[in-house]
Amino acid sequence: MARKDCARHGKDHPCTCAMGNLYRFVEPVVLYLLKTKGQSYGYDLAGDLPDHALTDAEIERAALYRTLRQLEQNGNVASEWETDQGGPARRVYKLTAQGEEHLEEWATVLDHMSKSMAGFVTKARVAMNETGSSGSQSSRSLVRR
Repeated sequence: MARKDCARHGKDHPCTCAMGNLYRFVEPVVLYLLKTKGQSYGYDLAGDLPDHALTDAEIERAALYRTLRQLEQNGNVASEWETDQGGPARRVYKLTAQGEEHLEEWATVLDHMSKSMAGFVTKARVAMNETGSSGSQSSRSLVRR
């Protein structure tokens, strides 16, 4: 997805609200794979996705190809048909300069999210340890009132 200006954080701060749908985090992984590979076919990217997935959810090929089309429409990825390899023509994808900047934005967003999540997990565990089993009792008594 193209980065949009965020009404809450401003135009110079990449954030999840401005990044679009984070469903299964396909986009940052595709950008990363194209950066590390230089160029690749959709089939090869699909084979590498499970090794770099950011969630436990399976990434369907349809989601990969939708993401590649969207990245290309937004100028983050370029593709061309390769016909000189013998056999059927295949589309080869590569990252553009704008795509490299977008990968950096994703790295910033994901870094912020990972720190926020780690902080939340720490606070939740502290809260669970502080309340122990008495927290459950007080919750139940509040429900009865």
